Parts: sequence; structure tokens; C-alpha cells
Amino acid sequence: MSDVHVDGEHHTGAAARFPPWLKRDIAYSGRHGEVSGLISSCQLNTVCAEAKCPNRGECFSRGSAAFLILGPICTRDCAFCGVEFGQPLNVDAGEGERLAEAASRMGLKHVVITSVTRDDLPDGGASAFADALNHLRSKIQNATTEVLIPDFQGSADALAAVLNAGPAVLNHNVETVPRLYPSIRPQAIYERSLELLRRAADDGRAIVKSGIMVGLGETAGEVNSLMRDLREAGCTAITIGQYLRPSRRQAPVKEFVTPERFSEYERTAKEMGFAHAFCGPYVRSSYRADEGLA
Repeated sequence: MSDVHVDGEHHTGAAARFPPWLKRDIAYSGRHGEVSGLISSCQLNTVCAEAKCPNRGECFSRGSAAFLILGPICTRDCAFCGVEFGQPLNVDAGEGERLAEAASRMGLKHVVITSVTRDDLPDGGASAFADALNHLRSKIQNATTEVLIPDFQGSADALAAVLNAGPAVLNHNVETVPRLYPSIRPQAIYERSLELLRRAADDGRAIVKSGIMVGLGETAGEVNSLMRDLREAGCTAITIGQYLRPSRRQAPVKEFVTPERFSEYERTAKEMGFAHAFCGPYVRSSYRADEGLA
């Protein structure tokens, strides 16, 4: 079981070891080729491709994608993530304008922007988020926007710069329960992430959202405790999905969480007061993100 991995496009060799609820056809129809070609021609990155998301085929086919700004190389090497770790690229000053052009040509009504973590930049990349949001506002007046931001090393000024650019949704994933941070997210601090979310909620201008993966060895009690922490921090939207190993370089899957337990997590989240809870095996923080505004 611990050897199961997913490469973002297909489950070659591993599919036979997946439980029945994780076996599905991968979609390549619809607008897949159009979206893939447009992203390439605009010289953009997506978290769909760089993080080897298993929903990539489905999302591209229905004409959506989550844009990844600030390059495809991250300054952190989290044990769950398929994004490349190393020396990041220089900031691309024209990226925000090209992103807005691509979103316009795709006809997106809800645009999701995330980034690699850029601990090498003084503002952690906050100005790049603001730039992309400003270009989107100028290009597509009727679109809503969602940002999935890193922790900016706790900088209140960096967070304020993003919020001042007016996203409808401010998302920051805590990713896993605090006990597993040393092994899964060693360069992050759970309390720092909660404080970022609390500041965003206190600001009051954006829906505050967070997400986690399960199947890394956490207990149901730890997940429930984490959900309480997020509610106390002011989060009103949460996503919970199954961790799937992007490659053999990342941490192994410890458990395939059943659909029934995902339903329990969703029910518990709503009882705690989350306005939006999206929990399921293939749920990701940016997957069908527009539905969180419905």
C-alpha cells in the first residue's frame, strides 16, 4: 500500500492497489488540448501540472486550471509535494499580465492563483499576487478571484498587500495535523499558519479558507481538533482530500480514507460552523473552487 503513487495523468502500475473508490477514468476530452496549449503559449505554470494533481485531466477538460506564479521551483521541500525543490527562478515581471490574458481567453468566471513558496524574496512573493490580481481586475471585470498563498514567513505586511488587492477568497492550507509537521512540513509552523488565517479573518474582506490532506498517519481525533483550530481562527471554508504520493520521492500513503469517513468529516465541519466544507477522496484545495462561492 505504501508504494502507491500517482503521476498526475495516470496511475500506471499502481491502479491495481487503489481501493475501488479511488479508481476512475481520466478525462482528456472537452477543452483539455485547448487549455494545455493556451497555458503553454502564454508561458504560464499550473499547480495542476507541477504538483502532479490527479484531477488535472478533468479540470483541463472542463476548461479550468489553477495558475502557479513565481516559477515552478520551490524554496521548501515538503514531504508531500510534487513541486520541484531547488534554486528558484527570477521573478517574471510580465507573468501577471499573461495570466490575466489566459484567464480571459479561457472564459474563467473564478480564477485561482497559487505559488511556490519563495522564502528568498523579501515579501515572499506577495507583490506578484497583487500584480496578478490587479491585472485580472482590469481584464475581466466580472470574475471572482481566489488566492492560495504560502505563509510569507508570518509577515503581516505581505498578507496585507495581498488582501489590499481584493481577492474574494484567501486560502492558506495547513496541509496536515500539527503532530506530523516535523516529518511532512518541516519548514512550516502550524501556529504561524493559524495566525495568518486569523489575521485574514479579522481583516474581513475575503472568505478565509484552508485545506488538509488525510492518509498521512493522522487520527480522526486530530483532524477534528484541527478543524476546531481553523474555525477558531476564523476560517469559514475547508477542504479535505486523500493524500496520494506524487512520486516515490515523497512520503508514502499510510491509509486510504473511506468515503464514509470523508462524509463524517464534512458533517462535522458543518456542525462546527463552516459555511463550506468539501471533503472527498479526490478533493484538492483548488478543485472545483468556484463551487465554494455558491
